Amino acid sequence: MAKKVLITGGAGFIGSNYAHYHYDKYPDDQLVVLDKLTYAGNLDNLSDLLPREGRFKFVQGDIADKKFVEDLFEAEKFDLVLNFAAETHVDRSIEEPSIFVMTNVVGTHNLLESTRDTGVKRYHQISTDEVYGDLGIDTTDFFTEKTPIAPNCPYAATKASADLLVRSCFETYQMPVTISRCSNNYGPYQFPEKLIPYFFKLISEDKPVPIYGDGLNVRDWLYVIDHCRAIDAIVNDGRLGEAYNIGGNNEKTNLEITKNLLDFLGRDESLITYVDDRRAHDRRYAIDSSKIQDELSWEPSVDFKEGIAKTFDWYKANRKWVEKLEANMVERKHQVISKEPLKASR
Repeated sequence: MAKKVLITGGAGFIGSNYAHYHYDKYPDDQLVVLDKLTYAGNLDNLSDLLPREGRFKFVQGDIADKKFVEDLFEAEKFDLVLNFAAETHVDRSIEEPSIFVMTNVVGTHNLLESTRDTGVKRYHQISTDEVYGDLGIDTTDFFTEKTPIAPNCPYAATKASADLLVRSCFETYQMPVTISRCSNNYGPYQFPEKLIPYFFKLISEDKPVPIYGDGLNVRDWLYVIDHCRAIDAIVNDGRLGEAYNIGGNNEKTNLEITKNLLDFLGRDESLITYVDDRRAHDRRYAIDSSKIQDELSWEPSVDFKEGIAKTFDWYKANRKWVEKLEANMVERKHQVISKEPLKASR
């Protein structure tokens, strides 16, 4: 049956990949993408969908604006809501945590309230493995859905808070909600300041690659389309009120990632430079995905070597996309530097 689907944060990295995935897989559905278009939101990510007015609509707005969200839900009468909208950059959250509270906590609350008020048939919250905290490097344990939530930075704390709000709506109001917690994603449309596209660029230009601390922080890496497939499986067949972990079975240290990229691009390790570690830098995340594999028959389909090749091919074929985004980043930095009140507040 055809559905009207809201994808919040749909101009960002994972959200835009999901928008393309859903549009192609479900030709009868109508998609509404809502995005605030902050630094990480980019309409160019949706350029091939924007002209398709019959099935696709873009709305610019802020999920932290309660009245705006209420009016949108009343006007559109959504069947399915997928909340990708979030402030996600850990370093930024350490510097300006209040922005993360507004988007990730208040924004999620507003979406849940309007979901309940308008009778949305399904709400799905896209979360992160960072809500579980740090496994450390002296253990072979993995995060399961029963691992206690113990976030260590403002970003992770706000995402954990959002998850608890979603869970409370199921327990209190019996709302049709699910949550997914995913490991690190990579692939097309990823913002250039994130590790893999950022290091791609530096290495390609023979510039030093900065690695935090000793480079032994471990992350599990998942190709973004496999993430989209997992979300689709959860929304269609996942049990209401449940959280599902999504991992790529690709545990690698930041140093390993860097060496892989250097090797892939034919450069040597002389480009590696070590910089001071950041605050609250968790040592290891590792996902146990057995629940979603057992219940929904999902598993990652793209291994890391194949995924890196796909990612590099995409960035190479979309240089104009990268150059335009980088130019916008430089312009925004100049604008921030020129604002005297911002300097005074530091």
